[in-house]
Amino acid sequence: MKKNHQGCCFPFLRLPSGKDIKTQGLIKGTDKNKNSSNNKKQNRYDKIEDDGGSVSNNGGSCSSGSTVGATTKATAKTFTFQELASATKNFREESVVGEGGFGRVYKGYCFASDGEQVEVAVKHLDRNGLQGNKEFVVEVLMLSLCQHPNLVNMVGYCADGDELLLVYEFMPLGSLEYHLHDVLPNEALDWNTRMKIALGVAKGLEYLHDKANPPVIHRDLKASNILLGPDYYPKLSDFGLAKLGPVGEISHITTRVVGTHGYCAPEYASTGRLTFKSDIYSFGVLLLELITGRKAIDFTLPAEENTLVEWARLLLKDPRKFPHMVDPQLQGRYPTSGLNRALALAALCVQQVAIKRPPVREVVIALSRIASQTYGSTSSPVSTKQT
Repeated sequence: MKKNHQGCCFPFLRLPSGKDIKTQGLIKGTDKNKNSSNNKKQNRYDKIEDDGGSVSNNGGSCSSGSTVGATTKATAKTFTFQELASATKNFREESVVGEGGFGRVYKGYCFASDGEQVEVAVKHLDRNGLQGNKEFVVEVLMLSLCQHPNLVNMVGYCADGDELLLVYEFMPLGSLEYHLHDVLPNEALDWNTRMKIALGVAKGLEYLHDKANPPVIHRDLKASNILLGPDYYPKLSDFGLAKLGPVGEISHITTRVVGTHGYCAPEYASTGRLTFKSDIYSFGVLLLELITGRKAIDFTLPAEENTLVEWARLLLKDPRKFPHMVDPQLQGRYPTSGLNRALALAALCVQQVAIKRPPVREVVIALSRIASQTYGSTSSPVSTKQT
């Protein structure tokens, strides 16, 4: 797909049904026309959401020279509902490969804009789900305007009457969440793969923060939103909650609080002030997940260990306890110095004070070094026995 260089402030997205959906507020940081019925269905241990916020700055304004009032011409292909029904065998149960806040995800085959038949993942909006029209519009806009090897590629979309669907490249290995928490012990990710995934995620985040114009805050970075391609190549997905970030001397945007418990930065959860460091906190939680094999929130554990960050902070004070934080499924197979550096980086990313967290470019540099220090197949496992 070619990148749209016309700017990001599009008040309208023209959908194939012939209707224009207003989006100016959505991509500039406001949150109008909130679907209150969807809020009642959210799980209080999953999504965080509060309506208190509004835009406090021009963080989502267009760059100079962009045309306000233009109609979005997304580069993704528009599909009819019938085309996608055919591609997924009429949305049969056996075609389902996942399910989230947006709705069910189906595997299928369809023709891309270049005429080539491709394997795709089709998200079908659940009208009673946690997400709705505005998330659909934001996702189409963001993925039409942002392309990077570590961002999932959107093949197209469908807005046929009340039917809203998103079509992505198919990621055959599924989500990182599955590989961390749902596989058998003998299928667990090794250390080298985990650090390679962390580096790829950081590179995708670096593109959004430092290279996209205007910059983007993902706002919902978590293991279930990292999809894996062949050879465990990671890509960021699920941009329905993304926001254009602050630019110039503006430090933050103020908006309603959304995200996922356990990943949401504390200052954002308490004030609604969203910054790039909010994503860095979420990345730090993700890095801790990769190292420890624990979930961000796990109520099956003792109360003092429910929250990954709070549990980790106590152990991070003593380097002698670092080996006891490692996922037992690694069976001691990791480089000691690599572990120490990875945990030190994670600790920096999840600091309570946002300004103390490193910028994403420094995270990428640090992870490049960590990932280059691989655990060799002939190395001896590290003992985790307490002395």
